[in-house]
Amino acid sequence: MVKKLDDIMAALPKERRQRINARTMELATLKDLRQAAQQTQEQLAATLGVGQDTISRLEKRSDILLSTLRHYVESMGGRLNLVAQFPNRPPVVIQHLGVEQPITRKKNSPTQRRVRSPA
Repeated sequence: MVKKLDDIMAALPKERRQRINARTMELATLKDLRQAAQQTQEQLAATLGVGQDTISRLEKRSDILLSTLRHYVESMGGRLNLVAQFPNRPPVVIQHLGVEQPITRKKNSPTQRRVRSPA
């Protein structure tokens, strides 16, 4: 017999339901974030300079680059923080992941040029 989630939730003690609901809010999707910011896919796409279809595909992905996630969150006025949590240790905020770093060349480093051979 198939049970409905609503029926299972209703049978749980109130405290347990509250913990589940709180945890659910911690596991928000990109779509949930966008909707909480009261933005449509079209508005977000315009801010990012992409098509609405790109936002739709992005929200359905289960794997995403940190830089892409950072742009997504920042385009809604948010800030992305990445925190590593370990047992019996304080959380560690990881800096500079997903942030594009400028490429710097060493001062006296020769640049390689591609030379075409005559055809």
